[in-house]
Amino acid sequence: MSEITTNNAVFVMLSFEGPDLYSQAGGLGVRATELCRTLAELGFETHLFFVGDPQKVGEETMYNGKLHLHRWCQWISQYHPSGVYENENGKLWDFEKSVPEYIAENIVKPAAAEKKVVVVMGEEWHTTSTLIRLNDLLFYSGFRDKCVFLWNANNIFSFWRIDWNRLRAVSTITTVSRYMKHYMWAMGMNPLTIPNGIPCRLLERPSPQRVKKLRGVFGQDMFLVKIGRYDPDKRWIMAINALAEMKRKGYHPHMVMRGGMEPHRGDILARASSQGLSFTELRVSQPTIENCIEGLLSVKDFDLIELRFFVPEEFLRLLYASADAVLANSGHEPFGIVGLEVMACGGLVFTGSTGEDYADSFQNSIVLETEDPREIVSYLINLELHPKDKEWLRDNGRKTAQEYTWEKVAQELFRKIEFVALLDGVELPNNKEG
Repeated sequence: MSEITTNNAVFVMLSFEGPDLYSQAGGLGVRATELCRTLAELGFETHLFFVGDPQKVGEETMYNGKLHLHRWCQWISQYHPSGVYENENGKLWDFEKSVPEYIAENIVKPAAAEKKVVVVMGEEWHTTSTLIRLNDLLFYSGFRDKCVFLWNANNIFSFWRIDWNRLRAVSTITTVSRYMKHYMWAMGMNPLTIPNGIPCRLLERPSPQRVKKLRGVFGQDMFLVKIGRYDPDKRWIMAINALAEMKRKGYHPHMVMRGGMEPHRGDILARASSQGLSFTELRVSQPTIENCIEGLLSVKDFDLIELRFFVPEEFLRLLYASADAVLANSGHEPFGIVGLEVMACGGLVFTGSTGEDYADSFQNSIVLETEDPREIVSYLINLELHPKDKEWLRDNGRKTAQEYTWEKVAQELFRKIEFVALLDGVELPNNKEG
């Protein structure tokens, strides 16, 4: 049996979210972007189909011609400028009706002529019908045995809309953590587990001078960070209650927070007000690192500071590295990519205990096992009393993150693809180099 190589395989990813700001609403956009970028950097011809920004070109080639971005549904998106999920059903209809024919004619058939296998990876429930239609199209045209199909569950969103019998018949199902695997076991499925990863660039430590400057904004006060959708699953209320409890114990904590447009924001702010926490919004028109730090200086006396601007990756990493702790304390987290991102830049993260397979409590992170805010408070106070433990956890966290780069995850992905090809009777050609 041959291995997956750049000479015998082409990759196609189907995902509603992608690299454009228009196309990003959560971790799916990051996963699709970074995995496809890694495959291209490794030398694989890679195609990403996603609901793209209507103001950008429909097709774009990057990374020495290896990565092909296919912005789909643009004729619909131009009437719905708010983002990828505006008129979601209309875009879904267009995606599943037009993508299969394009892939069959423009990717699968040319690849087969070059004796290459096409690995098609669908992400989330939006792509299931597209995979099923593509399977049927290739089956009747005689090209299905030239493809390996994977469908990945990043979350449990809209599981009820999936035709599981048909999906399992046409594709191997994968997921991102043992937590999700066990959840799906209860549904009668046994998916392969392939974790998420982080790009190697996140392992670069932020400037120590900038870390010191940002940390100095709050002086000797405790500085916490929480980033994520305003969703009850993210346990924002737990974090707010913990902040208030710290104040009642005589500490002076500040929490920098960044969420989305979800309605749960109102519940969070109401809880903060009822607990006597001061709150402000920070808006920065040009979010350079210097401008962001200056902005925080202007509001440093508030308990809660909400960032109401797009936070660049460079400043986000600086926040993670500078904070006393980052609260990624979700009650339901299929994987928990934020925790790894925090670890990568030398931050200290508090995670939940669901899909964070990488988290080892009191070894590389703090894993919360209840929804009681006093658990956060207890561990924060303990870490204040033992500063050397904080540095030890930060160092171990970086070592853990190094094992979850996309380059390493890709090697696991290749082995799983080779296994699926063997099960499906798909021959991986032994094409010679060059």
